[in-house]
Amino acid sequence: MANPMEVLQVMTPAEWGKPIDVDEKWIHFVDENVKAKLPRGTVVKDIRPHGASYWTRTAEISTHMADGTPRSYFLKVSQGNNGKGMVTGEFASMTALYKTLPKFVPEPIGAGTYASAPDIHFFCCELINMTDEIPEIQAFTSTLAELHTKGLNPDGRYGFHVPTYKGTIPQYTAWHDTWEESYYRSMQWFMHAEEKSQGVDEEMQELCRGTLDKVIPRLLRPLETGGRQIQPRLIHGDIWAGNASWNIDTNMPVIYDAAALYAHNELEMAAWRPIRHLIGRQYMKAYFHYFPVSAPEEDQDDRNMLYYLRWDLKSSALFSGNLRYRNMAKETMKTLIAKFPGGYEEWARERGEVLVHRVMPPTTIGLELNERPI
Repeated sequence: MANPMEVLQVMTPAEWGKPIDVDEKWIHFVDENVKAKLPRGTVVKDIRPHGASYWTRTAEISTHMADGTPRSYFLKVSQGNNGKGMVTGEFASMTALYKTLPKFVPEPIGAGTYASAPDIHFFCCELINMTDEIPEIQAFTSTLAELHTKGLNPDGRYGFHVPTYKGTIPQYTAWHDTWEESYYRSMQWFMHAEEKSQGVDEEMQELCRGTLDKVIPRLLRPLETGGRQIQPRLIHGDIWAGNASWNIDTNMPVIYDAAALYAHNELEMAAWRPIRHLIGRQYMKAYFHYFPVSAPEEDQDDRNMLYYLRWDLKSSALFSGNLRYRNMAKETMKTLIAKFPGGYEEWARERGEVLVHRVMPPTTIGLELNERPI
């Protein structure tokens, strides 16, 4: 398995708006290794471009099943070691989601490498007949809550068994016993990725350290101390209007293009915060009717702000030279640090709770944000 630290890739300004690296010729035919993933007796009839992606080529494969029934599949094609990690992570993500709640996601068919080109990799799943609209709010949020309820990690740890990707960037998926440490390490990684993409900025480094030292312990440690608890739930990991729709055939919501993780279920709603996103706060409010807010309930909005910070760091990391997301991340960190200058310790003392001390152990990520991880 590729080391995620070795496959960090970003888009530079010169690459914005240009054709993706994967040649279109790789979706002009169905490779033998793709055919081998299809059900026995399948006859391929046609392949044509379908959909759009920043990072990959995508196509529809039209087939007849062994009994003559027509069935179509969605094919996503990538290249290189990073591309292999992307499709491997997506297949693992969609498989975990499908096993947990099959009505909510396309059936994953397989992933692998082209027989005709060892540097070309693919992910294949059922092609869903869906609308171009965002899903109906009550059906969507109740189904998502059902996924989170059923998707409990039985060993009680946070993480995932393979790296899963945000665009071209692998997210941190190592296993941890506490959500605080899992999220702390994930944020360290995205802070590193953002700095690698945009360059060193002293103000940014100071804000990142304040977030790690004060904000994360303040907002996440109370979830798992003082008699309160949460459990690692399987999340899609990248739900926004571009990855959720309505299945016309089943009259049900559908989600796809996952970057799965066993996490605090509220992380799922990170991208629902800004008003520019069509799946927004009204969905969050509806979701909490089906899956109650974690205690301390009064921290929910601030936790959501902290979780959205990770989204902005990821977006800044992806688009090198575009400082819009860095500036947004700075403002978020300034707000949170100003609100919680005393961190967890001040909060616990004010509430009369026994202080729980945690020291984050060394990891491969390293503690200095301006140093490349080893």
